[in-house]
Amino acid sequence: MPPKTTKAAAPRLPPLQKLRVRRPNQAQANPCVGIMTTMLGCWASSGYTAQGCMALEQSLRACMDQAKPKDQKKNTINYHLMRLYPRIRGAKKIDK
Repeated sequence: MPPKTTKAAAPRLPPLQKLRVRRPNQAQANPCVGIMTTMLGCWASSGYTAQGCMALEQSLRACMDQAKPKDQKKNTINYHLMRLYPRIRGAKKIDK
């Protein structure tokens, strides 16, 4: 006897008013945070004016003086979700 084949129904999305991604444009972490944490730890362990922390201070200043990258392009995921959601959801029933 041949095995039975069953067709899986296409998954349906729940009825949502909007389909959105929360905060798609999250800022990247600051690369200077690690250096600053190390410097503060050095100051806490050996005092504020310690000569051993001078190299960390210089590297933190160099990191902070670097030019910030230009603004990134805005993420368009929510625009495309809004535009394509009616096609994904299917035809809307009209209640009379």
